[in-house]
Amino acid sequence: MDLSVLSRLPGVDVLLEGAAPLLTTYGRSEVTLAIREQLENIRSSIKSGRLDQLPSNEQLLMDIDAALLKKHTNSLRPVLNLTGTVLHTNLGRARLPDKAIQAMVQIGEQYSNLEYDLEAGQRGDRDTHIESLIQEITGAEAATVVNNNAAAVLLTLSGLASGREVPVSRGELVEIGGSFRIPEIMSQSGCILKEIGATNRTHTTDYEQAINPNTAMLMKVHTSNYEITGFTHSVPDEAVAEIAHRHGLPFMTDLGSGTLVDLRRWDLPYETTVQDSVKAGADVVTFSGDKLLGGPQCGIIVGRRTLIDKIKQHPLKRALRVDKMTLAALTEVLKLYLDPDQLATSIPAIRDLTRSAESLHKDAETLQKVISIAGYSIETCETQSQIGSGALPTHTIPSYGIAIRPDNGQDSSLTRLERAFRRLPTPVLGRIHDGRLIFDVRTLNEPQLLLRQMDSLQL
Repeated sequence: MDLSVLSRLPGVDVLLEGAAPLLTTYGRSEVTLAIREQLENIRSSIKSGRLDQLPSNEQLLMDIDAALLKKHTNSLRPVLNLTGTVLHTNLGRARLPDKAIQAMVQIGEQYSNLEYDLEAGQRGDRDTHIESLIQEITGAEAATVVNNNAAAVLLTLSGLASGREVPVSRGELVEIGGSFRIPEIMSQSGCILKEIGATNRTHTTDYEQAINPNTAMLMKVHTSNYEITGFTHSVPDEAVAEIAHRHGLPFMTDLGSGTLVDLRRWDLPYETTVQDSVKAGADVVTFSGDKLLGGPQCGIIVGRRTLIDKIKQHPLKRALRVDKMTLAALTEVLKLYLDPDQLATSIPAIRDLTRSAESLHKDAETLQKVISIAGYSIETCETQSQIGSGALPTHTIPSYGIAIRPDNGQDSSLTRLERAFRRLPTPVLGRIHDGRLIFDVRTLNEPQLLLRQMDSLQL
């Protein structure tokens, strides 16, 4: 390799002279850095023998432009979720209502009274912006909000049970996603887990016998992401609450996903509501804001005023608190729950879960008639959606979609197609099953979002 070719590399100043559009877009220091990095890559390629001919200055500038565009493109991007999982943890869970998005924009672009009492003219409490709404909807005495439900459980146990025992049924020691397990969260909180009962059967006597002078509270964990069937028995919340109160102990229940409305009104299976837990006698209830509730990521803690006040006084509360954007969005979502009859249209997550078979079939047929991909066959298909995020894990919802099958029947062709859809300007995500790429239309509220970018599909 003739390394003298290195001497013919253009200098940084020469390339800067031809980079006027880039300078306008990215600024001189950023373009200069990109040029130096590109030139260094060329030098390394020449020295290693991977390149034996210099690219033209025009090609260098095109490569620099591409590198800058990639660097300045936000890696957090909108996608079309056609996987069939409505509340997909990896894809951001619940989509927010328009009113919540508008509230975030309004609060984000201005100063706000986040922790300022306008009436009293002094420092305020950020929980006051949502507490009255939560009280009205759930029937609880008080509420506070942190950044997710794992944090809600951690903070509650830290504030109420550190150094003391908390009996929990072995059948409720769940892993709640991302390798976060209830026993580990309890350990981090400083409380002492006291396992009771068996995996499949726990009785009131197990709770009674576990109580001792070092018991801080009784706790139940909603097994939202799995279900034990067969020879089973669990103790109802009302019974655990009665035992706890008879012994002068608080009773905590972690609902996990958490819902503020009875799903049976839309012919979905029953899922314990927060209101049900409060009525059953729970002194503290924790649940998520971005799952069945349909709001932003957060963890909500409701319950008796004295206990909530104690939880809020714990030092972890400041570390786990939510910001003004979350509070703005959550407030608007909670306001929608004041009119439960409109939730199927006002909350995107509930809207997706309750779409009619007729509308789903129509959207699937629209896609099937319009989409054409050389070398692939496309047909409408019946499929099954799932709620996701640990809610109703054994229940699926009949749905419709399109199934795309490679004419040659090769898995490599199917994988190539799936990758091509992921590389669209707005990536499209489906699922591969039985030799087909399936796009479930349940969460595709406007087929044109997919159709208008089909010309960009590159296999």
